[in-house]
Formats: sequence, structure tokens, C-alpha cells
Amino acid sequence: MSQIEYRVVGLAPEPFAPLFDLDDEELARRGIRRRFVDEAHSAPCRVSLEDAEPGEEVLLLPYAHLDENSPYRAQGAIYVRRMATSRFVGSNAIPDQLRRRLLSVRAYDAAHLMVESEVVEGADLEGLIQRFFANRAVDYLHVHNARPGCYSCRIERVASA
Repeated sequence: MSQIEYRVVGLAPEPFAPLFDLDDEELARRGIRRRFVDEAHSAPCRVSLEDAEPGEEVLLLPYAHLDENSPYRAQGAIYVRRMATSRFVGSNAIPDQLRRRLLSVRAYDAAHLMVESEVVEGADLEGLIQRFFANRAVDYLHVHNARPGCYSCRIERVASA
């Protein structure tokens, strides 16, 4: 069986960049906290899909990752690195940030209804992507870090020619 093409997509950096210029009081009014990372692999950036390095500045903020007219509409906390100036977009490539975590993967159809879901070790994510996208009803996937439940990224089916 041939491999199904897919694309892993981080968030666009533009909505987050101006937030770093706000003072901590204004951030707090918006439900955002500024942090300086003290431990490796503790702050996974949702833009670059890289873990922030110790000492690096990040924002912890609420993000509506499924902001559609759906019973599954959802929001959760995410980290964004100040240094993340471009979003990760990788064709048929799983970032290391995902490979090292336990993940919850949710498959949605074009109407934003959940079709399937599974918890998987990041090292086994590619096989699950192939399995979910083998179901033609699946339009896209949302990946979450399973233990804290935070949104991580979107995985899209690449249309065949």
C-alpha cells in the first residue's frame, strides 16, 4: 500500500509576536503569562514545533485550536517562543518535539466532527497518521500532548494529484 502524503503545520507567528511587547500586567489581564524556561523539553512551542531552550522567553496563553461551529469547539493553553519567527510546515516529517512525547491524536472530518481518536507514543505517530488518513472521511488531525492535554499542531492530508 502506498504512503499517504501529509503535512504537519505549526501556528502562524504573527498573532503572537506583538504580545511579547506587552508588560506582565497587561498580559495577565489577557490570561497570558510570561515565562523563562528552566528545564529542557518543558515548553513546546506551537509555532516552531521546537522545545524552548532553558533561559528562553515564552508566553503561556489560551488558544482556540478548534474555533469552528462544532460540538468539538475547543481552547487550551499553549506555549509560544519569542524566537519563533516562522511556523513549522513539514511534508511527511514528524518534528522531534512530537516524537519524544505521549500524544493524543484526534481525527476530524470536513464538518469538524471527530471521526477517530487515539493515544500514541510520538515515535509511533507516523503509523497512526497513515491509519487515520486511510479513512477518506478524515479531513485533518489535531495532535495534543496527552498528559497535559495541550494542543500541539495540525496535520493535514496532502491532496493527491
